[in-house]
Amino acid sequence: MAAVGEKRYFFRFTLGQRYLHGLLMATFLGLAATGLPLRFSAAPWALQVAATLGGLGTILFLHKTCALLLTAGFLVHVGSLLYRAVFRGELGLLWGPNSMVPQPRDIVQLLQHFRWFLWLGPRPRFERFAYWEKFDYWAVFWGMVIIGLSGYAMWFAPFFARYLPGSWLNVALVIHGDEALLAVWFIFTVHFFNSHLRPGVFPMDPVIFTGRTTAERMSEDHSAEYERLARVGGLQAIEADAPMRWLVNFARLLAVLALGTGFALLLATLVAFIRR
Repeated sequence: MAAVGEKRYFFRFTLGQRYLHGLLMATFLGLAATGLPLRFSAAPWALQVAATLGGLGTILFLHKTCALLLTAGFLVHVGSLLYRAVFRGELGLLWGPNSMVPQPRDIVQLLQHFRWFLWLGPRPRFERFAYWEKFDYWAVFWGMVIIGLSGYAMWFAPFFARYLPGSWLNVALVIHGDEALLAVWFIFTVHFFNSHLRPGVFPMDPVIFTGRTTAERMSEDHSAEYERLARVGGLQAIEADAPMRWLVNFARLLAVLALGTGFALLLATLVAFIRR
């Protein structure tokens, strides 16, 4: 229990979830940093990156390595969800206040949020996960299916050519490049803003790195969850100590590196389009 005048903290993410997000963040940035020079291989900055790293062959090797690591992390996550839902009976993962599955209330809260943006109504009271957090979460599944499968189809083209027309591999190339570019733009604009640059947490929100959020932040951003846990005495179960200073500083460093890399890559793609 926090002393009078001290901030009270609660765990929001487990250590495993934070490690998994770290892997996702690192591999996505790696895929973007290696995929964009391949996508815009004629751009001067792409040629410079290729020359610095030892050529396009090296970039392609790094791209495939990041793809394998991301796929492994994704499969571990899905396997963990299946184990918890099927063998441990944690059906709350599939529906309810702690679920990432989109529910009717998410549509209602989306509309309420737009009304709040226009000063036409109160701010919606979000549960553990808001609608935009669920959108970000399921976007990874979409990306793994669309971008991942098309990428593996090109990587193992002789195998897939046994079962698919050759023209489909050309389609896979277009889909892979365009969908990946869309993902990069979304993450480096919408996701960065929602997670770190929005009012209230600017210039960064350390929660995904420290795993902890303050009582004030939780009661404001996830008021329905806070009130639900307070009613049943559940806040004590997730109460945490204050994050150590080194962890907060490390979180800030990671955020600066990720945001800086993302915005640099976003600018590079815009320059490549303008100079076409």
